[in-house]
Amino acid sequence: MASKCIVSHLHLYPHLSLHSAIPHQHPNFSRLPPTNLSLPVKFKASFPKRCIILVPRASSSSSGQSSVGKKVYEFDPHPTLTNDDLKPTRPSQRNYHWKQMARHWVGLVVGVPAYYMAGSLVELGMAWWQGIATVVAANMILLVPLVLTGHPGTKYGISFPVLARSSFGIRGAHVPTSLSALVCCGWYGIESWIGGEAIYLFLPNSIKQSSFSQPLPWLGTSPLEFACFIAFWLVQLVAVLKGMEGVKAFQKYAAPTLIMLTSFLLIWAYVKAAGLGHLLNMSSRLSSSEFWSLFFPSLTANISFWTTIALNIPDFTRFAKTQRDQIIGQAGLPIFMGLFTFVGLAVTSSTQVIFGHVISNPIHLLGQIGGLTTMILAILGISLATMATNIAANVVAPANALVNLYPSKLTYRTGALLSALFCVAFQPWRLLKSSESFVYTWLVGYSALLGPIGGIVLADYYLIRQTKLSLKDLYSLSPEGAYYYCGGFNLAALAALLIGILPVIPGFLQKVGILSSVSDAFVVIYNNAWFFSFFSAGLLYWILASLSFERETK
Repeated sequence: MASKCIVSHLHLYPHLSLHSAIPHQHPNFSRLPPTNLSLPVKFKASFPKRCIILVPRASSSSSGQSSVGKKVYEFDPHPTLTNDDLKPTRPSQRNYHWKQMARHWVGLVVGVPAYYMAGSLVELGMAWWQGIATVVAANMILLVPLVLTGHPGTKYGISFPVLARSSFGIRGAHVPTSLSALVCCGWYGIESWIGGEAIYLFLPNSIKQSSFSQPLPWLGTSPLEFACFIAFWLVQLVAVLKGMEGVKAFQKYAAPTLIMLTSFLLIWAYVKAAGLGHLLNMSSRLSSSEFWSLFFPSLTANISFWTTIALNIPDFTRFAKTQRDQIIGQAGLPIFMGLFTFVGLAVTSSTQVIFGHVISNPIHLLGQIGGLTTMILAILGISLATMATNIAANVVAPANALVNLYPSKLTYRTGALLSALFCVAFQPWRLLKSSESFVYTWLVGYSALLGPIGGIVLADYYLIRQTKLSLKDLYSLSPEGAYYYCGGFNLAALAALLIGILPVIPGFLQKVGILSSVSDAFVVIYNNAWFFSFFSAGLLYWILASLSFERETK
């Protein structure tokens, strides 16, 4: 019995088990008439209530459109596993066209962290074209898991916390969703700190030169900067509590405004530096061996930049009209990032000509430029960019994860409020103190947590289940449910997650200074943390799940 728990049981494969014989669990979710199908006693259940969820029937037509037919699927969700925020989206909620998905990504890309990432690559010694190539390559790689993970969101109308139940178990899903939520809270803090810096920039010099601007060693920053951070945090919270409809409305106006303001900044740099010749003539300061030692962790960092979204993308694709919309809407990510990276590098390199030294932080650059008009545009641009990213990328995921913990007590609004409170504990001002700490400690470090989750979820959905999920069992606590596993936990997935993370830890401890030195092998693993953890955990899970099925069918 213990061994069966470790490798799960037959219901790991609902499309191969006796469950698939039950008409109301057919993947197309057709509404079928009652049947007198005789089943073993253990498959019989009695439910006092019945929910009706409307979901579109998925198809694989050549055009990529979802099936035009809409069916009613009846099932009985356990009250502790669902509420209005976790239910599959209704047809009336499926209103994300590909243009809206593209606007979603423009709003995410055009922001201070992405700009800062681009400038950091030049600051660390890369040539301009090397920096752009690194960013584009990373985003082309990331586009694959983005689209693949978005598929179940559009097909079944489910968010990531619900999708994770299929691979980690009904209760085990709390582990990956909590890890992802923690990283999102860290990002929420970083973005909010950037917004607070914009407010600080707007303050008169008399206040910025007061005793309140002096850093406190125990806090790690000054009371004045911390107060600006809290002020922006409070203003942002109003928009955060609007929910998904607020996200859609905000992005509609934020994306074009951000493009316009970014264009103004590029034009300013072009005029002040007398063209872009300095950028095109900028060569690498790195030797061949130094470049490659920097390239792979930089590639990992750029992939890590969007790994929270790559995991939680079903939270958004569940609102897409069709698979075609979610795929085309996301296909522009490498292009958007490449263009914005060029802007970031062009402006950053121009600062060497204009001011005599490189300024990679756009907040500091705007402060250096000065002037009332610049200040107003800075507040507007940075606030829009920060809120567009925070609301879409760093609130929805942790809010849904918290709702998934206590669906009967928490709603999206309370989950979003708790996420906003957690972000302060990350002390984002410490994460942004240097390019090194931001890129190679924060970004690379958390990729070891999220990489294996992505590998396991995709291996389960595509290799094990072949994109077939039982929507009923995703909301069931029945021990006979397909995703109940061993007490609600899929121990195979949890073991693969742990084994995917452990080899990265020595390199991380060495990077943060806890260990003075580690083996070169651990350094290589850490520098490629996302690749190593993603593929090792996914492969291990696939092997364990395959062995489980073979054992159960003997």
